[in-house]
Amino acid sequence: MFGKMMNSYYYGKSGKGDFNREDLPHNRWELFWAMLRVRFSALCRMNLMVLLVYIPLMGVLLVNGLRAVQMLNLAAGFQQSLEQGTELGEEFTEEVITLFKSAPYYSEGVFDLLSFSRDILQTILMHTLLFLIPCILITGPAEAGMAYVLRNWARDEHAFIWSDFKDAVKENWKQGLGVSAITSVLPVLVYMSWQFYGSMVEKNMFFIVPQMLIVVLGVLWSLGLLYAYPMMVTYQMSFGQLIKNMLMLGVARLPQSVGFRLLSLVPAALCLALFLLTPVGFYAILALGGYYIMIGITLHRFIVASFTNAVFDRYINSRIEGVRVNRGLAEDDEEEEEDEAEGAAEEADEETDGRKEPVRGVPEEA
Repeated sequence: MFGKMMNSYYYGKSGKGDFNREDLPHNRWELFWAMLRVRFSALCRMNLMVLLVYIPLMGVLLVNGLRAVQMLNLAAGFQQSLEQGTELGEEFTEEVITLFKSAPYYSEGVFDLLSFSRDILQTILMHTLLFLIPCILITGPAEAGMAYVLRNWARDEHAFIWSDFKDAVKENWKQGLGVSAITSVLPVLVYMSWQFYGSMVEKNMFFIVPQMLIVVLGVLWSLGLLYAYPMMVTYQMSFGQLIKNMLMLGVARLPQSVGFRLLSLVPAALCLALFLLTPVGFYAILALGGYYIMIGITLHRFIVASFTNAVFDRYINSRIEGVRVNRGLAEDDEEEEEDEAEGAAEEADEETDGRKEPVRGVPEEA
């Protein structure tokens, strides 16, 4: 009984007819929801598989986030104690009291909570960005492996969770590490440059130009990163061509790129709002952690894969002779007749689905 149930779960019910062309999704919105229903459990399994790589990153964010909240609460309690003349609790160690009474935060019994909060948050942010460098660096090969599997799933093609993931990591780990290395270091450079040029703006307003340029560079990289790993596992191109094309696509689809980047922040923003505005903030953090442990990592990348497949079809695949577009969607009658007339050529194309093809043209596709 259990074996029959598992076979039905993985392979479908016996005796059920095959899909007709009319049964296939007719647009990408339908395709996304159809594939999400089919692959939901597989997304959970892949999420658990790659979770090990992301535990250091999640740990750094959690520890430093809790540290920031703790220091702000202690600072607010210290100021309240000074104003009301009450004794400090046991949580105020000598080290914490010395920090609060250090210049320029404490003078003649008055504690500058605003200045202390600003400085402590900047310090914690800098420490967080530094600790995140190795945590982000090690995710590059795993991102490449996920991008290959999820790209196939998003366009209704087969991919094994482990073997295809492993093969994609093996083939793309160098470029994956290159992209993740830049991604890990860039936030630190942007933050330090923002601080440096910000201090120089007080002396000369000209320095606001490089300050804004470095911010624009960081934003462009963040947007282009949506396309980096899917493009890496789909096309044969050098690392320089990969960087150029991912940035070009980020600009070409600017509103959509910004929207998908903001979408990735929705769970954390919702959790933060619940933490600050409701008494169930602790449970909101637990819920957020559970979400990313179970499916959060792969779900967002599956959404991005569905979007990038459409972008690649429009800007790249349509310019390359012989490359199929709109995979997973129902074809119209003319296209179906052309496919049937191709015969052996179509079968050969099916055999090479998922493999990289030579680069032709700009933007370049494989």
